[in-house]
Amino acid sequence: MKENIQDIYELSPLQKGILFHGLYAPEEGLYFIQFSYRVRGNLNLEALDHAWQQVVARHTILRTSFYWEEIDKPLQVVHRQVTVPIEHKDWRGIADQPQRYKDFLNHDRQRGFDFSKPPLMRMTVIRFSDQSYQIVWSKHHLILDGWSGALVIGEFFQLYQAFCQGENVPLLPSIPFKNYIAWLRKQDLANAEEYWKRTLKNFKTATPLTYIEDPDLSNQEEKYNEEMLELPESVTQQLQTLAQQHRLTLNTLFQGAWSLLLSRYSCQNQIVYGCGVSGRPVDLDGTESMVGVFINTLPVCVNVPPDHLLLPWLAELQTQLVELRQYEYSPLVDVQGWSDVPRGFPLFKTIVVFENYPSAQIDSTEKAELEFQDFDGFYKTNYPLNIIGHPGPQLKLGINYDCRRFKATTITGILKHLELLLTEMATNPDIQLQHLLLLTPEQRQITQALAKEMTFNFDFALSH
Repeated sequence: MKENIQDIYELSPLQKGILFHGLYAPEEGLYFIQFSYRVRGNLNLEALDHAWQQVVARHTILRTSFYWEEIDKPLQVVHRQVTVPIEHKDWRGIADQPQRYKDFLNHDRQRGFDFSKPPLMRMTVIRFSDQSYQIVWSKHHLILDGWSGALVIGEFFQLYQAFCQGENVPLLPSIPFKNYIAWLRKQDLANAEEYWKRTLKNFKTATPLTYIEDPDLSNQEEKYNEEMLELPESVTQQLQTLAQQHRLTLNTLFQGAWSLLLSRYSCQNQIVYGCGVSGRPVDLDGTESMVGVFINTLPVCVNVPPDHLLLPWLAELQTQLVELRQYEYSPLVDVQGWSDVPRGFPLFKTIVVFENYPSAQIDSTEKAELEFQDFDGFYKTNYPLNIIGHPGPQLKLGINYDCRRFKATTITGILKHLELLLTEMATNPDIQLQHLLLLTPEQRQITQALAKEMTFNFDFALSH
């Protein structure tokens, strides 16, 4: 209905790419996000429903649908009023709850979303027992990035707790996503074109993953998994100290470790990977509290000279990442066109994301007397390998991967290699890149013992 339309405007660069993949291969379920967690306690279902409706009423992007047929460019349409679907299931006394829950998650993912009908999110509350619930929040990446998702979930819990207590929440007025779209239209793509042509000069193909891929898996059923590994708290603290002492960021150390590893795997000294950037411009008022899709994925081209020292090399990488921030608004499709990589071929096959956005404040619920645990998520991109860093007291390393390309044992090995590289970077920062080994302390002792009896340099052999 026309009277329910509040606004119409263009899409952000990443939204355009996500919409393309969603329409091109709808059966793949790309960029569908499923977030779930267990709640123990006396959950107020009425307050939960009320809180979610208030969140949707506050943010234009949560009331947005998308149109693309018979028009020159796709548009997003904001609706004045939208009701978020919230389904309540009571499974108390039902046998085999784990299998039933697993089947529900799979069915929910297969349902997907109709991009032309808002909202592109839904909520399911499953009651397992009198004091145990599972909440599943399904949404599409077309409307929310990770930063925005954290803002939304944090706001929801503030409202929920207030409604339980009969109080009002003094939330600041929300800033519409269209402000960011208007900012995008003012940016100079000519400057971006000059930067990307210079950065990607002579780069003609994506960095190969043939060394770690398994072609025998190609006929398997489509499936995406995620594996995680936590660094010891002591190693995380060493990395943080190293970063502070040398004016580096933990993100730079993380991306440096992946650059080194990708160079080893591909046997190339110049590699390219995709980097997830926040995309939130510092010169746009209220950008940190704005809800929408700001994140972008752009190429990072890194030289890995074996004879360079680690710390100066990391400083150069950080300078490069800082410069890239000036062009975070660049549409990836345009960047591809400015490179020498032929159309139809990807610029990169791996993505690195360091999730340093504010975490949702969902643990401050003492008045509501609720306990939250078993947080889990599902997310699938069109890239086969996604490397994720989660900062905290213990740095978490995650890999989301296509099971038709990689074995689970391979992914476990990659995570272990990342851990070994980061550990050695923390303990031996004055080392040359070529001497950073992918060995455990036990393996290193064996190697050193063998090296005394052999005539060639084991360190060099094992580092290449």
